[in-house]
Amino acid sequence: MIMSRLKDLRKEKGLTQIQMQMLTGIDQSDYSKIENGRRYYTFEQCKRIAVALGTSMDYLAGLTDCKEAYQRKKQ
Repeated sequence: MIMSRLKDLRKEKGLTQIQMQMLTGIDQSDYSKIENGRRYYTFEQCKRIAVALGTSMDYLAGLTDCKEAYQRKKQ
């Protein structure tokens, strides 16, 4: 279920795995393994994916059903 959230959200945004590689710096083959549940992502990878997809890490982890990202600090 959790990995399907990742794939579903990516497709909702109209992004390919190659585009996710460019946005996150995660190799496409590794990203594919994450999406298909054959590999876990690190905290840093989860953070980069959440930012790229405009969601929260909590949503990706299945801790909330709210897709919207939290308000982020200005950097």
